[in-house]
Amino acid sequence: MKNKLIIKNLYDELSCMLDGMKFSAPVSVVYNPLRYAAEGVEKYLHYSEGNKRVVFLGMNPGPWGMAQTGVPFGEVESVKNFLGIKNIHVTSPENEHELYKVRGLDCQRSEVSGRRLWALFAGKFGTAEKFFASHFVLNYCPLLFLAESGENRVRNLTPDKLKKSEREILFAACDKNLSGIIKILKPEFVIGIGNFAYERALEALDGLDVKISKILHPSPASPQSNKDWDKKVSLQLLESGVWKK
Repeated sequence: MKNKLIIKNLYDELSCMLDGMKFSAPVSVVYNPLRYAAEGVEKYLHYSEGNKRVVFLGMNPGPWGMAQTGVPFGEVESVKNFLGIKNIHVTSPENEHELYKVRGLDCQRSEVSGRRLWALFAGKFGTAEKFFASHFVLNYCPLLFLAESGENRVRNLTPDKLKKSEREILFAACDKNLSGIIKILKPEFVIGIGNFAYERALEALDGLDVKISKILHPSPASPQSNKDWDKKVSLQLLESGVWKK
């Protein structure tokens, strides 16, 4: 239980730092699933015990993934069926937006990125226990940002699109958190899922004894990801020495 408790404390510290942050337009609403989906976070952290050879790093919660479950890339069916997390109480975030309701495991939307990522791991390892014996998945930033984009329209805003002054404060807090967790998990590899996570890992983990590389992000917004994403990423992981045949 050591890793779980330490990481939970690091998350609590990060949340306290982020609670005091203000974000200007176009940001209209901010969700922190570390707070309102704490049960999902805690159950997921059961998988954090022991040193991990590989840590996969994502950007921030998707509205139909971690924002619903507290689990990185936490697409509901993957969380229930692969991770075996089936009973969690999720409350409503502050200032919940009508178009982005949080329903927890009752959410009917499927996050494509999470579905693709966990399906890759399920196909490779078979069970969550085998995957987490040497792997873990984190998100760099725990916050979901929603931005007004016209009358009655709202969109998901990624952290790299925030104002520079706000990014700098946010990234400093998230860098410290990521570095702390990596020091606990002691991986050989940290794999950025997409360019943003890769670049933040390079910055936050500078000086640590860890190999940093990246894989293609599974988002359907990337044309490259919409055909044979799993095969492309498996090849990337084989070529970088992270996985073996």
